[in-house]
Amino acid sequence: MDFLIYDQKSIPKDRWRYGLRSVGATGCGPIAAYNALCLLGYHPKMEPIVRWFERNVPLINGNLGTFVLTPAQFFKKLGFPVRVITRRSGFDEAARSSDVCLLFYRWQKKLKGGAHYVALQYKNGRFTGYNTYRNAQAPDDYGESLEAFLKKRKYFFTVLIAVKAKAKETAYE
Repeated sequence: MDFLIYDQKSIPKDRWRYGLRSVGATGCGPIAAYNALCLLGYHPKMEPIVRWFERNVPLINGNLGTFVLTPAQFFKKLGFPVRVITRRSGFDEAARSSDVCLLFYRWQKKLKGGAHYVALQYKNGRFTGYNTYRNAQAPDDYGESLEAFLKKRKYFFTVLIAVKAKAKETAYE
């Protein structure tokens, strides 16, 4: 799928602005939404997604990233069935029964820390993440369990947004 974004840092700084910064710097939320729509079989344009997130993100129009529930609001607004799961023990089941998911997590390494959003899917017994790591050139394999993956990486404050497909004639274009 050549239209998916695997590495947001590779997006030119002036291509898509997200608040005062570039999508490559703070736009993992809109990128996860874009990738999720692509995985659902749509061919979205990034500009309207970024604009919607800017208008609906209470974190100074995207300058501090994406509020944890904004992607769920985005997909609900488009009419997709959405579930928000906050207990890791329910992530695997929810992701397996969904068509695509958006995963939010916080990370900490020594004095550096941050948060990130990724799109993911469950296929053929494995979870695959999109736009997971810097310099990624392809999807990332999360293994057979999201719960185990998150524990191994020591990610915390995790939220899973599970999205089901809907009829194409009423879906995002």
